[in-house]
Amino acid sequence: MKTILIGYDGTETSKHALKRAAEIAKPLGSKIVVTSVAPMLVGTPRGAGPYDPADPPSAHDAQLNEAAALLEEHGITPTLERGHGDPADVILEIADQVDADLIVLGTHERSLVERALGMSVSGAVSRKAHRDVLIVH
Repeated sequence: MKTILIGYDGTETSKHALKRAAEIAKPLGSKIVVTSVAPMLVGTPRGAGPYDPADPPSAHDAQLNEAAALLEEHGITPTLERGHGDPADVILEIADQVDADLIVLGTHERSLVERALGMSVSGAVSRKAHRDVLIVH
């Protein structure tokens, strides 16, 4: 396993997913790539369009820095990839770009509204991915 991609959002389950990925990567000598995706308010191409003011790109930059610091504690220096757009789609695009062997994501209990609208990044990634996905609870 050469490359592991982690979708990181700073939640506790995301931190647990980061730790699990480190446990897998370290003995295998795998490269770790971490992404945090800033969603946009409208469906526009990656990197263009208005961002959600409640979830700006700067918050995702901070999440990437946090993920890097947590991985450094495990002796791993990750590659950080900023993402903008639909989180599931962008995670899959980055997985293709870095030729990830495994995508690792945390998941959490969704609200009734999120379930009704099918709003699960981990669910969407696992349905659409053409590579292995590890969903950490």
